[in-house]
Amino acid sequence: MTKETARMVLQSMIALASAALGLVAALAWNDAIKETIKLLMADDESLSAKYTYAILATAIAVIVVLVLAKLASKVGGEAAIAREAEG
Repeated sequence: MTKETARMVLQSMIALASAALGLVAALAWNDAIKETIKLLMADDESLSAKYTYAILATAIAVIVVLVLAKLASKVGGEAAIAREAEG
């Protein structure tokens, strides 16, 4: 295996591990937010409760992405959201 191939394999493993850990964290937050909504809405399983959860989860996701993008720009990194928008 060449040095370049080894580097590509390592980068792929890091990307996959990061994605897997991100999924675990997202699922944990998903459960926490769902349970909080249930508690606040007195165990309501209605359609409006599901939309409330979806809107709250979307708002949190947008805020987190924007904060992370701002942090990335402060440390001189390039935010993924900017790269995706540029194509």
